[in-house]
Amino acid sequence: MADEWWRDAAIYQVYLRSFADGNGDGIGDLAGLRERLPYLAELGVDAIWLNPWYPSPMADGGYDVADYRAIDPAFGTLEEAEAYIAEAHALNIRTIIDIVPNHGSDQQDWFVQALQAGPGSPERERFLFRSGRGELPPNDWQSIFNGPAWTQVEDGEWYLHLFAPEQPDFNWRNPEVVDEFHAILRFWLDRGVDGIRIDSAAVLFKDLDSVEESYTDHDEVHDVYRGWRQVTDSYEGRFLVGEMWMPDQERFALYLRPDEMHTAFNFDFLSRPWQADELKSSIDLTLTTHVPIGAPPTWVLSNHDVTRPVTKYGRPDTSFSHQDRKHGMRTDLVLGERRARAAALLAMALPGAVYVYQGEELGLPEVENLPDELLQDPIFARSGGTDRGRDGCRVPLPWSGKEPPFGFGTGTPWLPQPTDWKNLTVESQHDDQNSMLTLYRTGLALRRTCLGDGTLTWLDSPPGVLAFQRENLTCVTNLTADPADLPPHEEVLLTSTPLDDGRLPSDSTAWIR
Repeated sequence: MADEWWRDAAIYQVYLRSFADGNGDGIGDLAGLRERLPYLAELGVDAIWLNPWYPSPMADGGYDVADYRAIDPAFGTLEEAEAYIAEAHALNIRTIIDIVPNHGSDQQDWFVQALQAGPGSPERERFLFRSGRGELPPNDWQSIFNGPAWTQVEDGEWYLHLFAPEQPDFNWRNPEVVDEFHAILRFWLDRGVDGIRIDSAAVLFKDLDSVEESYTDHDEVHDVYRGWRQVTDSYEGRFLVGEMWMPDQERFALYLRPDEMHTAFNFDFLSRPWQADELKSSIDLTLTTHVPIGAPPTWVLSNHDVTRPVTKYGRPDTSFSHQDRKHGMRTDLVLGERRARAAALLAMALPGAVYVYQGEELGLPEVENLPDELLQDPIFARSGGTDRGRDGCRVPLPWSGKEPPFGFGTGTPWLPQPTDWKNLTVESQHDDQNSMLTLYRTGLALRRTCLGDGTLTWLDSPPGVLAFQRENLTCVTNLTADPADLPPHEEVLLTSTPLDDGRLPSDSTAWIR
């Protein structure tokens, strides 16, 4: 169906602060994004997912939202956002925005009112305020960002925040909260937004009487998304995509039932090490949970929360978990880039939708030597410096030129760019037939004509080699140390590295017909 465009879309994630700076203040903005829309059209993406663009004190990169119906002045105005949506539509690019339902900002009107209104008030019922145990918080839960999950206010009550103290959790058992978010969804859908990315989608409900930290994947959460689905379905061609980090794929699949979310991020695939059996297992698991319920899979190699692929795949341990970023582990960036190229073509060839995080198409590595005093991720401070946090994958993009700020803007970027990125700019890669950018551009163009939604058939292949047939091409990825023979074919459509006497080299992917 034409209106189910998300089933096989290529979606590009824009971290607005770091994409392009249009006014020279060192922070990416809507003016910069609008100027660079032709770049994204040429890259061949179907939609843009934008991280939160709302007014925010930026205690957590904008995920502490102070006003869900406006644009942060650092990024522009609501009128500019509407103009951007229209300009993107004119280029056949749709827009997905981030909605943060678990928590707001401590500077949001509702929370300010809750503090003023005092214990037992209706205003406090919108959040999770509780009495303590004497001098102690209501329970011993810890924040996902490290440290206690409770903060005490002046009148002695405590409020829950699964993330930073500046991010008080909403009480989703309160009908006011439910109604407010329905109104927020309609506000943006009325302005032409095509999709909603749901942040931390599985953690809305808490069992505060539990000794264990009981907040992930309570059954009540499904009623919330059934309500959101009804709102979304009242507009044509709009969809929901959930962010859930969940180990149990059967529980994960419950969010994708026909009356809930349309899609969800597939973090299982992103987290697997660079090993053929692991990747095949993840692909099979994903298809087994998605296909029977008619939900399209998604394939993700990176985003604003995880280590960049070129760095991750260049490490001795190529798996990823939020708990262990392996920061500072020895990295072979040449090997990492080779594997990242192969992984990109593997992901693009799989049935469903593919997500590309800005800079992935340039082969940017994680920046691991940012000065401590410039780090902004609350994880760094709350872990006492033991976890460097996520700033290393959020460094502003290099567009052109030989030295920082590499065409990002005229001012000093909010995070410093490495000087050796001069070889990774859009300008330096654009006409280079062997560049990562050309690989992505070519791969996305072929994917649009030859691939998309559907399923795959595994082909017999030697250990360490993944080979599967799609409708119009066969994808082969060699994860062994030696070159591998390709199956009989008429034509080689695209390879991540040049063939070696007709054979597929180590850590390479080929698309053949």
